[in-house]
Amino acid sequence: MRLSAPVYYLKRQARLLSRKEGVPLHEALDRVAAKEGFAGWSLLLTKASATTPAGKLFARLMPGDLVLVGARPGQGKTLMSLELAVEAMKSGNRGVFFTLEYTQADVLDRFRAIGVEPAHFNDLFEFDNSDAICADYIVGKLGSAPRGTLVVIDYLQLLDQKRENPALTVQVPMLRSFARDRGLVFVFISQIDRSYDPSKKPLPDVGDVRLPNPLDLALFDKTCFLNRGEILFEAAPFSRR
Repeated sequence: MRLSAPVYYLKRQARLLSRKEGVPLHEALDRVAAKEGFAGWSLLLTKASATTPAGKLFARLMPGDLVLVGARPGQGKTLMSLELAVEAMKSGNRGVFFTLEYTQADVLDRFRAIGVEPAHFNDLFEFDNSDAICADYIVGKLGSAPRGTLVVIDYLQLLDQKRENPALTVQVPMLRSFARDRGLVFVFISQIDRSYDPSKKPLPDVGDVRLPNPLDLALFDKTCFLNRGEILFEAAPFSRR
């Protein structure tokens, strides 16, 4: 049975339904699953697990990669990034989520929306929402991170929001070098500019990335853009290994 949309987009529908009708999220998830022809959300996840977009994307990642995941608000970029962390943990690697936006409760809710209980991964997942997050802070926290660790940074445009932090043109190359040296994968969640018009172009691309401060996007090895359940994934031809 083929799903009408990617799992992360169905999850978004369930969250909206939960808020609109004031029902628990698990009930909303089951109702969305029923519309897809499944008796419950867990059965839908079992069917979809082998072919999830995150699973396909993760299979194409290499140690040292910098990945840009971009979308307008509400299109699933955070869920996609968390699913990549889950794929890493399923492989026995660590997943680390640095955020200047979310609380730990927010992230736990999103894990549960994708059918994941972080406790099942023992000590493989780490959450950090320190106000001090920047490249120096991240490198310091990951000093002993083993090869294969997948690191999500939420989000790119906030790394240099504080004047005392270096510019993105300094921070991103620093994290790139660190990822190469240590064999880590960095996933940067990114905003898309408000000027992006889906009626003219179904999916955003690198030209639509919001850059209030300059940054060479050739620093990224792979890109993933999302909109309305569609995904554009590319190994960036402009990246310099």
